[in-house]
This record gives sequence, C-alpha cells and structure tokens, in this order.
Amino acid sequence: MSKVLPRIGRRRALQGAAAGAVVLGLLLWWLLPLGEDPPSGSITFSTGSTGGVYQEYGSLLRNELAKDMPGLKVTLKTSNGSQENVARVATGEADFTIAAADAVQTYEERHAASATRLRGVARLYDDYVQLVVPRDSDVRSVADLRGKRVATGLPGSGVRLIAERVLTTAGVDPAKDITAVSEGINTGPERLKEGKIDAFFWSGGVPTAGLENLADSFTFRFVPIDAALVAEMHDQDESTSYYRATNMPESAYPSVQNGDTVPTIAVSNLLMTRTDMNPRLTEWLTRTVLKSRDDIGGHVHSAQLVDLRTAIYTDPLPLHTGARRYYRSVKP
Repeated sequence: MSKVLPRIGRRRALQGAAAGAVVLGLLLWWLLPLGEDPPSGSITFSTGSTGGVYQEYGSLLRNELAKDMPGLKVTLKTSNGSQENVARVATGEADFTIAAADAVQTYEERHAASATRLRGVARLYDDYVQLVVPRDSDVRSVADLRGKRVATGLPGSGVRLIAERVLTTAGVDPAKDITAVSEGINTGPERLKEGKIDAFFWSGGVPTAGLENLADSFTFRFVPIDAALVAEMHDQDESTSYYRATNMPESAYPSVQNGDTVPTIAVSNLLMTRTDMNPRLTEWLTRTVLKSRDDIGGHVHSAQLVDLRTAIYTDPLPLHTGARRYYRSVKP
C-alpha cells in the first residue's frame, strides 16, 4: 500500500502540471494573439477635456497598452470633445479616439468624403446628459433656462452638439433666449459654484470626476430631461436617432441624488480609428481594451460597462479589419 501512494501522488502532480500548462497556454493566447511579438511604433490618442471621462479613460488605457505593447508609444492629446475628436481622426491629426455616436453621424453628414476613412473599434459605454443647477435654483425644466446664463459646452464638443439640440427642442433658442457660455467640465463646475453661470450642460459617463469633486464643496441638483422631449428630438435628423430616453441611475452621484434616478438622454460612445491604421496593431489594441475592462473600471466606473457582446456594435461605423479579426478570434 505504501508503494502505491507515491505513484498516485506523482500522477496527480503530473495532472496538476498539465492543467497548469493549459491555463498558462490560454492566458498567453489571451495576451499574445497568435503567439506574435507585440506591435511597436507610435500612435496619437485624442481624449477630451481635463476632468472628463474621455481624458481619464485615455490615460488609464495608455497604461494598459504599455503593459501589453511596451514598444508602442502612445501620445495623448486633450480636446474639446466628440466633434473635435472625430475630425482629428478623419483628417489624420489623431489615430484613435472616443466619440459619441451622434457626433460621428453628424460628421458623416457634413463631411461625407473624409468620413469614409472612419472605422469602429469598440462600443464602450453610454454618456448621460447632465443638466446641473444650484440646489436652490428656480430651474425645474429645460424650458426654465430661458433668460439664464448657461454653459453649453466647448466649441467642437459633443456637449455643445447635444445641448443646443435639447434647448431647441424645448423651445429655447440657444442664440437668443439664453446667455450661452463656452465652458466645459474643466471650468463649468467652478463657474457654477462662483455664481458666474446659472446652469451647465455636461454629457459623459457617470460618475464624472468633475462633478464628484463639485459635490464635495457645493450643493447642486440635476434638472430632468423627460422622455417626451427626447422623442421630439428624434425628428431633427438622422444623428438624433442615437439618443434614447433613460434614467441616470441613483448610484451615479449618491450624495446629490439621494436615492432618486434622473430622467435624461443616453448616447453610446465609440472607440474609433481610420482605415489605414495597421490591422495587427488595431487587433492588439482591441484586445487590451476588452481585457483591461475591470482594471480601468476600478478607476472609471463607466468602463465596467464595456462588454464583448456589445462592443462589436459600432454603428454608424463599420468595424476596422483588425478589430473584426479580434472579435472573430474570441467568438464562441
């Protein structure tokens, strides 16, 4: 009996080693597609304004890319937001970026020729339109903004695009009925706190650091944007079809919402590039985006919503060849 046990022990050890080898092989397959060496070179990633989710996500993604592709230099360029981001990639000023689907569609309608170069990499997470006012403000609806000083986002931002559409649909002329101020998430919260504006629009993943920081020192609330107004917006043009009525979850800003959801608008964000971007590099980048979801999501809550099952839906953009190659490699 004493001679049999060692053999069983050795067999179990071998089985354990074999299982470990399988796990290691799967891990290497996940990290190193086709056993290739990581791509190298340099890319430019257009992010967003300081204090916004695009900027924070881009910084964290660069860290993850450095782990998987140490020979790849990633340069981050801040921007005013979605509209500027789309234009940068289309014209070659940047190689990758994040932009809201409505801004992508709007660019395609206005710049049909250069838009043919745009390609999708992944659908990431949804932006929520956040209309912010002081707690004691008399503004209870979008229509109440008439006569107020309102920050409608920076020129070239997705915020500006959607804010002007929201105002117009509510019967408020952005050029005549309000004092429009060009402020973004990097400056808008402080201007509101100082009393220099009465309200500001923001469109981004939740929670956004700029608003979390404001909540620490200033009491504010969100103005609801009801579903009926969103339905009316769908009649404006094809790009507004990407807006959907939803509720900002009560967990977004707990100290502000006090357990209440907020009726508003959501629009999906797309990670995008151009047709001429190297397919192998794009495949690796796509893999890193999906693989790093939990690590990035630990810092940017919105990133937790990146999902392999929905990432392939980059409408209105067709998938880049490299991204498609990755999704096919992991298809069950």
